[in-house]
Amino acid sequence: MIKILLLGAISGFPWVLIGSSLSLWLKEEGLSRSTIGWAGLIFGVYAFNYLWAPLIDRLQIPILTKKLGHRKGWIVLMQIVILICLVAWSIINPTENLFLLITVGLIIAIASATQDITVDALRIEQIGEKEGKSMAAGAAMAVVGWWSGYKLGGVVALSAAEYFENIGIDNYWQITFLILGTVIILMNIGLMFVHEPILIDRQLKQKQTDELIENKLGSKNIFTSLIVWLAGTIGGPVISFFKKNSFSIAIGILTFVFLFKIGEAFLGRMSIIFYKEIGFSKGDIAIYSKTLGWLTTVIFTLLGGLFVIRSGVLKAIFLAGILMAATNLLFTALAWSGKSELLFAIAVIFDDMAAAFATVAFVAFISLLVDRAYTATQYALLASIGTAGRTTLASSSGALVDWLNGDWGIFFILTAVMVIPSLICLWFIKDKLKIHEK
Repeated sequence: MIKILLLGAISGFPWVLIGSSLSLWLKEEGLSRSTIGWAGLIFGVYAFNYLWAPLIDRLQIPILTKKLGHRKGWIVLMQIVILICLVAWSIINPTENLFLLITVGLIIAIASATQDITVDALRIEQIGEKEGKSMAAGAAMAVVGWWSGYKLGGVVALSAAEYFENIGIDNYWQITFLILGTVIILMNIGLMFVHEPILIDRQLKQKQTDELIENKLGSKNIFTSLIVWLAGTIGGPVISFFKKNSFSIAIGILTFVFLFKIGEAFLGRMSIIFYKEIGFSKGDIAIYSKTLGWLTTVIFTLLGGLFVIRSGVLKAIFLAGILMAATNLLFTALAWSGKSELLFAIAVIFDDMAAAFATVAFVAFISLLVDRAYTATQYALLASIGTAGRTTLASSSGALVDWLNGDWGIFFILTAVMVIPSLICLWFIKDKLKIHEK
């Protein structure tokens, strides 16, 4: 579970870079809300990482795979790419090279999304296939790890930026990104202590799929061998998912996954801009939204994990959806009351409580749906479809606030309503889902 905690932190940390840090950097350079919102389109790559997930399941990294293992080799390679990008950001002027800055951010997002594929696969493979309760506990630890990487990384980023700004350094964000690079290095050191199981069964099933396709093609040559490899790599995971659940239920699952966390994403994308506009400093945001938010997230993720274990993942998801909608309304109260540290603290606590509860239930849910022969691909498919709703649609969040003439209260009410369609969808398929909850 401690290893899963670390894997979660490795996965969550890059969101600090291309999320709150990048948004606040652009805000302080004078860019508009709409521009910042559309810059968030770089998160869209998380919605499509399933497209190359089959390659992550099959391709090996020269030297790294042999030395570290299949999954860990991919993680280390992506961490190196992110580290190089942070060095690049440290020498870029955002007002003069906005396109270059966003391009580097896109590379970070691609590396992070690729890393997530193998991090999630390695996490799931630490636990037995039918150990539903252990999977729920693992999901809780993964979420705690993710939020630890995201929240504590945010504390480091915001505190460092404010410190360098206060001592008179003009390029304080650029220096901050170098500091964040050292966190990447420390995470790679910790990764060396994570055991990677060798799954012979996965390789055997993949080989059997290849042989099945090869037999249907008849002849065997270089051309047909390439077709077999591509068909087995790309088609196998998708066929397995639809075969396990039936077509209609599979479509229902994908629809629910796409819609579930859209409201949370709309709120999250604009939250740091809202905090800044209402009058809170970077230090205030670091204390309330990051430090306090992290403590709340850890506590309620663990409580959420216990609830999933005792009550089941489906009940947890319905409760989480209701909580997400209700807590978003607290930000409406904050927007209409004006700057209030008490209301800020209350809103952050309950929002992080609901988000943590929802995330652990969601992660446990999709972890129980995957076939171990295609762990990386199927989890990436489900996770990325969920991310598609949160990233592509939520990129219009800044434009929505502008369309509402800066009425943050109405904006947060709309985010509360957005969870309802997903719960309706889940209600219709809940009795036909094939998941092990024991």
